[in-house]
Parts: sequence; C-alpha cells; structure tokens
Amino acid sequence: MAGQTTVTHETFLSPFSWRYGSDAMRTIWSEQHKHRLWRRVWIALATAQLQAGLVGPEQVADLVAHRDEVDLARIAQIEAEIHHDVMAGVRAYAEQCSLGGPIIHLGATSADIQDNADVLRLRDGLEVLLEKLRVVLFDLADLIEARAAQPCMGFTHLQPAEPTTVGYRLAIYALELLEDYHRLGRLRSDIRGKGIKGAVGTGASYVQLLAGTGTTPAELERLVMEELGIEPFPVVTQIYPRKQDYWVLAALAGMAASLYRFAFDLRLLQSPPFGEWSEPFGAKQVGSSAMPFKRNPINAENMDSLARYVAALVRVAWDNAAHTLLERTLDDSANRRVILPGAFLAGDELLRRAHRILQGLQIHDEAIARNMAAYGTFAATERLLMELVRLGADRQAMHEVIRQHSMAAWQAVQAGESNPLVGRLTTDPETLRYLPAGRIRELLDAGEHIGDAPVRARKVADMVRRLD
Repeated sequence: MAGQTTVTHETFLSPFSWRYGSDAMRTIWSEQHKHRLWRRVWIALATAQLQAGLVGPEQVADLVAHRDEVDLARIAQIEAEIHHDVMAGVRAYAEQCSLGGPIIHLGATSADIQDNADVLRLRDGLEVLLEKLRVVLFDLADLIEARAAQPCMGFTHLQPAEPTTVGYRLAIYALELLEDYHRLGRLRSDIRGKGIKGAVGTGASYVQLLAGTGTTPAELERLVMEELGIEPFPVVTQIYPRKQDYWVLAALAGMAASLYRFAFDLRLLQSPPFGEWSEPFGAKQVGSSAMPFKRNPINAENMDSLARYVAALVRVAWDNAAHTLLERTLDDSANRRVILPGAFLAGDELLRRAHRILQGLQIHDEAIARNMAAYGTFAATERLLMELVRLGADRQAMHEVIRQHSMAAWQAVQAGESNPLVGRLTTDPETLRYLPAGRIRELLDAGEHIGDAPVRARKVADMVRRLD
C-alpha cells in the first residue's frame, strides 16, 4: 500500500484491473479482500486464544464488530510512515477497536497472517477457475456429440495426412482439459496453509504465550485452522513452502497449454487455405483499422498471448521455491504480489474467451468437404494398401506402386489439374491383380477411413458429462 493509492486512468493500470479476467476473480485478488482475510485470520487467532484463556470475550467481539471496516487509505498512510504492510494493517485495525486492539496479532509473525490468507485466495481462485473450466468442457462435449462422425482431413507436419473427424479433434482438446480439471481439483483439495507457527516455524512465541494455560501450540493451531477451514503443513519455516505456489502455477500453466493448443489450431483452421473453422465475429465488429474485409481471430490470438504469459510465471515461482534460503528471505514477496493474481486472472480470461469461442464456433461444412475432396484420395491410399496386403499382396511392393502414382498425381494437383489418382490406381495392372476397379474406387473414398474415431470421441464427451 506504500506510495500513491489514488487509482485513475491518469496512472498506470494493469490490464487485469479492467480488461482481462472477471469481477469475481478481481475481487479475490483485491487489496480490500486481502485485508478482510487478514482480519479473518486475526479473529480466528483471537478466538482460539479466548478458548485458551488469554483474551477476553469482549475483545474478540470488538474485533468481529469492526472486521469489515477496512480503511485502505488509513492503512496506506500508516505504511508510508512505518514501511511494513502487516503492521500497518494491525495499527489501522487497532485504531478501530478500543477493546480488541491491544490483542491483535498476539504471538504471531506476519506470515502467520499473510500466508494463511494467501492460501484462502488460492483456494477460492481455483474454485472460480474450476467452475469456468467445467463450463468449457460442457461446451466441448456438445460439439463433440454433434460432430463425432463428421469426416475431415487430418494434418501431420501441417501436411494432409489421413482423415479424422471434427468431433475427434475436439475430443483431443476436451481430454487434455479434463485432465487439467482433475489436476486442479486435486490441488484445491490438497492445498495447505502455513498454520500458526511463528517467526521460524518452531512455534516458540506460542509456547511462551501459552505457558500455564493447559493449551499447547498444536491445539491452538488446530483451533485457528479449523476456523479457517485449512489444513496446515506439519512443518514450515517462517512461510509455507513456496513449492506450493509453484505447483499451483504449474497446474495453471498446464491448463493454459491446453487452451493455447486449441486456440492455435483454431487460428490455423480459420486461415483461408484451411477455412474449416472460425471464431464468432459480431455484426458490428471491426477486424482491421486498415483493411475493412478482415476477420481476424482476435479471441484465439488473445488466448495464445495470455497463455504464454502464464507459462512464463512458472519460472518465477520455481525460483521463489528454490531460493527460500534457510528459514526465509523476502525476495519472493514483491513478485508474488504480481505472479499470483496475474496467473489467476489470465487463466480466468483464457476460460472466458474459450467459452465465448465455443458458444459461437463456426464450422464450415463446405470447406471441410472441399479439403476432403482435394486430399482425401491420397489419404485413402493407406486403406487400399491394407486391403491389398490382406488379400495376399507384398506390402513393400504395393507401397511403392501407390507411392509412385501418388507422387505423380500430387504434381498434377499442384499444377492446377484435377486429381488423377483414382484413375491411375484403377487401371494399374498390379492393383487389378487383387481387386476390381470398382472396389479400388470404393476403397479410395476417404470418408470411410476414420477408424473408430466417432466411438472414441463420444466416450470423451461421456466422461465430461459424468462431471455432473
């Protein structure tokens, strides 16, 4: 809170302050909410100390009565004088509580308050993301079920390969995101707080404070953490292991990678040489300031941009975890104010944009059919090869026959001529030794060469449906 606190468009604002992310996620990572959570931890500590007989009920009641009266301006004023954010919060709170003020932060170190509050924010942020990810998964399930059996060209090395189906391609994205969903859910369930352990994690201040009360530091910690609804790590230094931040950001980066891949593929498929998919484009939307005809995939491009940012934050979290020297250093503090909200708000925006795209995704059947007609015959040669070998042909010899015809046909297509491959293969004496021309023609219909893709795609959609 040090420095200028008046936030207007005359000062720097993070794009996450208004452009990217939801109001719900911004609230979780707001200064106001952070200070409310700090007060929640202080009240939980005082309540546990009440049970130990260290403080009076009227003092705890006073803290509860003023818990929502967070005065950020006053906190900033105090911090500007004393240069300590937690103590500024303590003093501002104490000014409001004539009875409870003297016992705020009793026995605690800053991280007893900050770290447990941060864990509450991590957990709440994960809950918001999980709900939005669930919505995106159901968007995908709807599309998968509708398009499970629709053949389209598959591409490897960005070259035409074999047919797949639209639904199967969507199922690939859904399966990765489903794994991300389960990973984030497990992480949310397993997330732990620092607990109440004092300046280096030994609980020495609480041992001293609780002497003669009949309450142990472990019992006090249990009462506080039960009130907060968090399991504590059994041992810590001054802070909870920063490895936990790394785990969280790595999981968010994993989700971002899945969404990045979907968005990147959409950008490819929206380009005119493919032309098969496009993201929704509003009636009054402007695609370019210079070129009025443009329909740029701005949502998909935005997703890829933000996903790269999330991936980069993982390295900072790794450094924080690895460079926690001895019982702690403070060189993680400044960047955690940026990387934690940044990762969550970027992840939030990624899911918002993915939902927007999937709700209005345009799948162009004519372009899909055009690409199948242009390249499908080449892809179906594998089907022909399998049938020839099944009937007794030499696999290597037939491979070479088909390869030579395919290369010649490809040159003709590249020159703008119609594809001659079917004609060449239905008149070749080597292929006709095993199959009549009509059967060869049937086998070169790539629309039937999709394996069990529709069944597998529908299974993934069913896995998503079971999230209900």
